[in-house]
Amino acid sequence: MPTTATVTRESVDVAGRTRTFTAVETPGAPRPLLLVFHGSRQAGDVHRDFTGGAYDALAESGQAVVAYLDGHRGNWNDARSESYFPARKENIDDVGFARAVVEVLAGQHRIDPGKVFAVGYSNGGQMVIRLAHEAPGLLAGAAVLAATMPVPDNFLAADPSPTPLPVLLVHGTKDPIVSYEGGGFPWWQRKFFKVGGLSLSAPQTAAYFAERNGITAAPTASRLPRVAAGDPTEVERTSYREDGRPPVVLYTVHGGGHTIPGPARVPGVLGKTSHHVNIAELVGEFFGLGG
Repeated sequence: MPTTATVTRESVDVAGRTRTFTAVETPGAPRPLLLVFHGSRQAGDVHRDFTGGAYDALAESGQAVVAYLDGHRGNWNDARSESYFPARKENIDDVGFARAVVEVLAGQHRIDPGKVFAVGYSNGGQMVIRLAHEAPGLLAGAAVLAATMPVPDNFLAADPSPTPLPVLLVHGTKDPIVSYEGGGFPWWQRKFFKVGGLSLSAPQTAAYFAERNGITAAPTASRLPRVAAGDPTEVERTSYREDGRPPVVLYTVHGGGHTIPGPARVPGVLGKTSHHVNIAELVGEFFGLGG
């Protein structure tokens, strides 16, 4: 994919396994790091293409180093107890992988280890939820796309001392894979994606993280302008904010599918993609990434 930034393929050893990732960056002082976790049956470079290179813009502008991590055989060990794809069955140390990527890039003085953010889509979004619970201090913020919080009986990640964290959520109301309304998976999804168990709805997930952050104020909601002609979706922003507490914001894409708002066009079977907002711009603004 064409880019003005430097693109390198790199590897780290984690628990005796060689794990790989693609780093996109421009030369300069240590920058914030954006860890990108792909969806099921993808890899880092596949997801980079799937998003139309949206996150690359953050690297090209010098706002962040972007690292597209590669899952194990197309998945992440996201701690949903009833899933049974290889990364879960083999108990792959993906939390250790995330830590290792941060360690190697910080050791090379390419990133600021105090400004590490993670964004994940679908199974990758579930992995970011796990990191938020099991890696306190690693992340300065989390973005979860097309994924929702598992119910307690379906979640193995420990959370001994909840650490407040800014959380950005994006979900389509017509998502055919991960329901905006929560619940379980139909039989064909359980078989094809090897997933299972129940999850909260997208609004319940936002409320969960708001409560976890100690926010007691009621959320505020507003519809965003429709800026792309012919785009049938609408975007609503629900914000949980309180002085002294990290914010939680849910972008509901009305009419949107299992997709990521931005420049890319994906297979129609996944539903509609909103072009009224761009995921990289949402992430950059929410996490305060400066140019």
